[in-house]
Order: sequence, then C-alpha cells, then structure tokens
Amino acid sequence: MTAVRRCTDLSSLPSPAPLLSRLSSAASRLLQMRKYGSRKEDGGRLRNGRSSSASRPGFIDPSSWKYFDSRAVGIPAGAIPRNCMTVLQMLKRKGFEAYLVGGCVRDLLLKRAPKDFDVITTASLKQIKQHVFSRCFIVGKRFPICLVRWRGSLFEVSSFKTNTTQVKGNENVNCSEETDGHDEGDILLWKDSLRRDFTVNSLFFNPFNYRVYDYVNGVKDLRKNKVCTVIPAHVSFKEDPARILRGLRVAARLGFQFSSETSTAIRDLSPSIIDIDKTRLAMEMKYMLSYGAAESSIRLLRKYGLLDILLPFQAAYLSDQLKGKSSDRGLMLMNLLANLDKFFSADRPCHCSLWLALLAFHNALVNSPQDAQVIKAFAALMHFGTWDSAIEFLNEDVGAPVTYVPEAFGRSGAKVDNLMERTSHLVSLVKSSVDTLTCLNTLKQSVVRYPGASQFSGLVFVSAREKGRVLGIFNGLDSDLTSYDKRRGSHGIDYKLLEDGVTAEVRFVLGKVIMDTMSAESPCASTDDAAALPRAAADVTDADHRPLSMLFRSGESE
Repeated sequence: MTAVRRCTDLSSLPSPAPLLSRLSSAASRLLQMRKYGSRKEDGGRLRNGRSSSASRPGFIDPSSWKYFDSRAVGIPAGAIPRNCMTVLQMLKRKGFEAYLVGGCVRDLLLKRAPKDFDVITTASLKQIKQHVFSRCFIVGKRFPICLVRWRGSLFEVSSFKTNTTQVKGNENVNCSEETDGHDEGDILLWKDSLRRDFTVNSLFFNPFNYRVYDYVNGVKDLRKNKVCTVIPAHVSFKEDPARILRGLRVAARLGFQFSSETSTAIRDLSPSIIDIDKTRLAMEMKYMLSYGAAESSIRLLRKYGLLDILLPFQAAYLSDQLKGKSSDRGLMLMNLLANLDKFFSADRPCHCSLWLALLAFHNALVNSPQDAQVIKAFAALMHFGTWDSAIEFLNEDVGAPVTYVPEAFGRSGAKVDNLMERTSHLVSLVKSSVDTLTCLNTLKQSVVRYPGASQFSGLVFVSAREKGRVLGIFNGLDSDLTSYDKRRGSHGIDYKLLEDGVTAEVRFVLGKVIMDTMSAESPCASTDDAAALPRAAADVTDADHRPLSMLFRSGESE
C-alpha cells in the first residue's frame, strides 16, 4: 500500500501525487449523493483556510492528509494515564487497532490537561464486549459506544464499524474505486473524521507509533486559534444542534475564535437548540460551567443569543446592567463566575449543583438586595461550618464591604443589627430562588421584572433531582444558627468529593467563592473583544520541541 499522508516528522517531504484527475468525477458524484447543498463561496477559493469543496464529505483530497511524530511537539508517553494505556494495549493484544481521538488529542497538543480520554477502535462494539471488556456497557442509540470502567477510571470506546453504519449518509460514501492505491488505514480514519463536529476535534493519536493523524486541517486551525466545522457549518448544525453548544464550549475553554462561516451559522441556527433533549442540554451546560470556563461561556452564550434561551433571568439581568456600558467589569454575576473558575479546570471539575447554587444565590440578591455584611456572614457560615467561626471571620475582616448594584449595599464595615436573623432570612430567599431554575412559572415571574427581556423561550432544563441536591446545600441554615455545625476535617478542597457532588464539599467551596467575590480584589475581566475569552494557548511548547506553528508549513498558503 502507498501511504498518502504527508509526513512532517522533522523534515518537509513533498506531498504524494494527489490523484485529483481520477478523483474529480468521483467527488462530484459523491457530493450529489450526499446532497450537501451549501453554495460555494468566493468562487471556490479558500474558505476558512481550506478549499470549499475539500471541506465536504465525499471529496477525497489526499494532499491534505498528514501525520507527524507526537514527540516532536512534546507529547510525552506519560501524558496518557496508565489506565487509558492499558485499555489501548488490551485492544491491541486482541488484534485490533486503537487510537485516542477528539478533544484529548487537541488538548495534548495544546499542553492542556484533557477533560477525558476517548478511544476508537477497529473492533465492533460486540467484539469489544465479547473478547476484550466483558463487563463494559453499550450505551447510546444514535451513536452507541462502550463504557469501559478500568480500575476506577471510565473510558468511552467507540468503533469505526459503528460510525460507518450509524451515521446518516455514510452509506453513500463508498470510495472503493476512487481510493484504490490508498492506505486502508487512511481511508478508515478519513471517513471517521468527516462525521466529527469540528476540525480541531478530528485528530487521531496512536501512542504506539507516536503518530498524530490529521485529515481535515485540524492542526492548521489549532495554530490559528479557530473553531471551524468539518462540513459546512449550516449543514453540521442542522444535523445536530448540540454541536452549537459544543463549539461554544471549545471556544470558551481554549480562548479560540469562530471562523466567519461557523459564527454566522451559530447566529442563524441558535433557536434550534430549543429542540435538544433536556437531558442533553443539561449535560452540555455542565460541560460549559463546571470545568473552569463558566465566565467565558456565559459571555459567549450571551453574544450569540443563547443565554436568552437557556438562562433567561441571567440574560435579562446582564442586558439591564450593561445598558450604556461597554464592559461587564464589576457586575456581581460575572465576578462570582470568575471566582468559581479559579478553582477548576478540564481535569478538575465541580458538580453542577455548585454553579446552580451560585446562580440561585445571585438570583435571590437581585430580587432582594442585602447588606454586604449579611452576605459575608452567609458565605463564612457555609465555608467554615459554624456560626462562631463565621463571627470570628467577620471580626478579623477589617476591609470595607464590597458593594454591588443592585445586589449588595454596605455601611462601611458597620455592624448589622440582628445579623443572625438576617442571615437565616437570606438562606430562605436563596432556597426560594432555586425555583427560578427549575419551575417555569417562577422563572416567568422573575423575568417579568425586566421589560426589555427577550421573548421567553419556556425552557427549563434543571431536573427535580438536581433541585433536591441544591436545596440540600442550604439545609439547616435557615433555623437556629448557634446549633448549626457542618465543619469539615480538612482545609483544602477534595476534588473527588466535589466532582461527585458531596454536599459538604459543595457548600465549602460555594462559601469560599462568595467570600472571594465580596473581597476587594476581583478577577473579572472586561468584555472587550481582546479580553472576553481566556488566553489562547495554541503555540505553547517548551524549548526542546517544535511549536504547532512550525507544523505543516511547507507547501501551505497562509
């Protein structure tokens, strides 16, 4: 077989013959079968860094197929968890090919800790269960996968065979004649890359031969800090509206920008997320707000009109507060989210009950503003676990209370009468505000206070189960606080307990986030375009390895 990928290991090799003369007629026929009707832009010239035809399923452009040595850009063997390597090795021992795929490969290239490690293999799901991992579970209807639990770690293992039979339209991508002479492994990976959402999520990594494979210019978009769909954006988002939220998540977490085509499609099709299953919506919101990018995610959701659908009260609040302003610096909601993000990252997330409780807390203050000293007492009580500890903290806190309009007003550090009663009352208000996240009628009543709010979508995605978890955080705080005792054994955060949603751990961190927000220093960034997102890190590397910007430069037009 002739390998058609371009190897840019440590030298620039000429690309193999593209065979376009043999493939042009086949490409036209395949495009007709796939019925991708998006128009060509700019007369068929480069669009978003790739030719308009080459970005469509069915068009084979082997000159864009590339691989490179992972060691050249500093991905050490130790970057892959031992349990994940064991899963890959067990598949390989049974005679199957296995790769890491998707966001984990992207994050390894960016020197970021991956959220998780997804595996794809030439074994069918049935073969995985019968011959490799007998205790795994096959889940999912549209895109079934195996959930493999190995020594406390959970991995999603998908199959090339499932992907080629389950994805709508793939039955028409039969390239046996046109791909004669091409490496079968290339064809397998290339076909799978076409079904994926974004080019930066379409990379494959074989740690056994140290190769990263790229078939849709994913690395090129990585080093340009761009989020681009694999197929035309309008087609991609119509096939699966949840890709809109996944794209926002990628952009928010990495600090990337959307290509113009992708950005336009998000704006045009944002209302379609209303049709996504509520369980899946809740999952996407968890991925956005639990992994250290809540602040930038909220900004992007608002920018593209999605916040009005998903969190209408927060959308109305921000629109009202930002009238006549160019920045959200100083808004309490954004400061709360910024302080939340300080504690979390892709590999160290929190349970969704934490940010849900934070939103409920803020809703309560918007509807019933409180003295800053009361808010500090409330936060200290949750964080330290006893009323005596909270009072001790307040006595040692010599700084002037931070004020927010409209949420918190202060009296320059003066003592507040009936502090215990007012703190208990605030707890009651927060518990009542949980309904603004779970009850449609309560949410409507809260949004009504903002006459300029967008039309109400009628969507509530927070389940009754999560409502119970959030309410449990505040149990016992609205009664006699002198007998309240929720002290923890350690001073640091136990991230495993926090990810599992253990109430004591969530309460402890929630109190700390609010305490930090009420301190004099605020981490909140400006909404100016240059600072609206986290710093991009596409070229981060060390002195001994090549940065991404040096990959694939030979023969490319910038």
